[in-house]
Amino acid sequence: MSIRAAFWLTKFPQFQFLHQGTFLYNFAAPSLLCNYYHNVATVTTALSSIVNPKLSISTTPSQPRPPKSAYNNLDDALVSFNRMLKSRSIPSIYSINKLLGSIVKLGHYQTVLSLIKQLHLQGVLVDAYTINIGINCYCHLNRVDFGFSLLGSLFKGGYEPNVVTFTALIKGLFAQDKFSEAKNLLVKLVTDKQIELDAVTYGTVINGLCKSGNTKIAMELLRSIETLNFEADKMLCCYNMIIDSLCKDRMISNAKNLLVEMTKKGISPSVITYTSLIHGLCNFGQWKEVTELLWEMVDRNVSPNAHTFSIVVDALCKEGRVREAEDVLDVMIHRGEVPEIVTYNALMDGYCLQGQMEEAQKVFDSMVNGGLEPNIISYNTLINGYCKKRRIDEALHLFKDVSRKRLNYNIVTYNSILHGLFENGKFDVAQEVFNEMLAEGRSPDAVTYNIVLNCMCKNRQFTEAFSFFRSMQNSELYINIASYNILIDAACKDGKLEIAKELLNELLSNGLQPDARTYNAIINGLCEEGSLNEAKELLMRMEDNDCLPTDVTYNVIVRGFLKKNQTYEAMALLDKMRRSGFSADNSTIEMLVNHELRLGLSKKGADQKASNADKSSSVSEASSSAKGKLPGDKEGGSMQITNLAESVKVSGQTNGPRAIDIACYDYPNYDKDFKDEEEPMKDIHRVSQLQGSTL
Repeated sequence: MSIRAAFWLTKFPQFQFLHQGTFLYNFAAPSLLCNYYHNVATVTTALSSIVNPKLSISTTPSQPRPPKSAYNNLDDALVSFNRMLKSRSIPSIYSINKLLGSIVKLGHYQTVLSLIKQLHLQGVLVDAYTINIGINCYCHLNRVDFGFSLLGSLFKGGYEPNVVTFTALIKGLFAQDKFSEAKNLLVKLVTDKQIELDAVTYGTVINGLCKSGNTKIAMELLRSIETLNFEADKMLCCYNMIIDSLCKDRMISNAKNLLVEMTKKGISPSVITYTSLIHGLCNFGQWKEVTELLWEMVDRNVSPNAHTFSIVVDALCKEGRVREAEDVLDVMIHRGEVPEIVTYNALMDGYCLQGQMEEAQKVFDSMVNGGLEPNIISYNTLINGYCKKRRIDEALHLFKDVSRKRLNYNIVTYNSILHGLFENGKFDVAQEVFNEMLAEGRSPDAVTYNIVLNCMCKNRQFTEAFSFFRSMQNSELYINIASYNILIDAACKDGKLEIAKELLNELLSNGLQPDARTYNAIINGLCEEGSLNEAKELLMRMEDNDCLPTDVTYNVIVRGFLKKNQTYEAMALLDKMRRSGFSADNSTIEMLVNHELRLGLSKKGADQKASNADKSSSVSEASSSAKGKLPGDKEGGSMQITNLAESVKVSGQTNGPRAIDIACYDYPNYDKDFKDEEEPMKDIHRVSQLQGSTL
């Protein structure tokens, strides 16, 4: 055993068993996980003491790193490997490492491990680089425990772990969400100062911290390694990782500040830096800032790449600005950037969201004509779009085209086509597709079952739907709130309110929280039944359970009170809706207008009757009769009705729908349940306060 290996055994006594056995080139069935982590200090404390280490441990025996691979596919690499083993004189391990490295870059990690095992069986002596390749492969396969086991191979061969070894292991720990173990290993390496950690190692740690949601700790590490005087391009990678993480955490201001900081330190931002910031700003719809960043890129001679353009296209499409997205795509092509398939998929999705299927199909065709092969996401996007437009024949044609292109259906494909078939009443075809899905070994998910459940409910097959729901519960499938909402809504529409209430209690007992759709369905059912007080109680229960009412909630319950001519309660709710930032929808506005028209005609008839009875002697009585208590008024609660011409104001109609402003009423004693810090409304018009109400 070498002196250096003995040193490592003293530093990590858990490895003592290795020199006693026969070990250890067992790449097929690795042995005991070497758990040598020591929680000696917190990350912040340990990293604060980092200085530029003087000691550097080199690999023994020394040899140059294998050059970059020339292999571009697995078959060629395997042919070369077999030729090496069958040759009379086996090539140097240097050449073999070069070949293995090329296969790693192709992502065939399990294949590399099998080839290393073959080397062992052929009696080929591997070196430190070979073992590091094996460790790296295990870490990529999320078997970092096997990676640690291979450390024994280094000791047995007279080698010692180096910075490449521990970088791979740290990366593997983060990949398996073993944050604590990764932290302890880093602290151990820093405090022992036996290995000079390079920028790649620190970058790996920062990347792992960011991906595990520990951006703050990553920032602390960045501050610590700034004293190590790494090259600017290495530090740029670290800054890029943190900026990207901050943007994903929706901390855009912090990310922009970090950009300013790095430029002041002489670190020039790259296209990756700008792309991360642009992505974050697009998610917030801050298009002015996006434009400024693009101009800044021009000033710094940093050209946007295909990924940058794809992000902008996708964000524009999600906001419905598809034409602008297509303009961006044209600019991208004009600049010589080859659009990615994700760019075309985003543009197709934008057109599908707007129902412009012909335009979406044109994008699909242009992608094919440009030499790009559509992927399953491309097909899913179009299939879903055609199904939503009830163009099921085109959707079925694309669905069949997927198999002709030898693409694999995923659960999204099946769910989209099943939903379209059910919505169009093609139950036999849907059954065939469902059976095909099962035959292909694709298990239905919760969305699939909800599609079937919703179809049954829409076809008023409530008994069958309820039985199907119970079968879902008996399976191992997780029942979510969406499943309950489908059944509760159907029960309410079918007049089975007691069943809906039982389902509400059941989902609560199962640990699920009802959402606004749940409450809205039951409140609507109660209003249709005329149980307005119970609906009002459920509204307050909804608020008590931290489920905020939506515009649908308010509109449903307001209409319920208006139908029963309980104007006082309806107007109190309408005022509360306004103060919550919501507006009456078209149906509510129409009901309010009709209600006021009826009240106006009733008042006019009462005045006429009083005048005809006795104009000379009963003027005061007629006036009293005309201003009598309105339906739904509480005792003592006078309601001042404004003139219809004043209360309903129709703005000038252009290309859009007419905007109607409804005047509110005065309720000096409105219900205490809806009273807040505002003073009771005076006899004034509230036309301007019901914003956004349209017909």
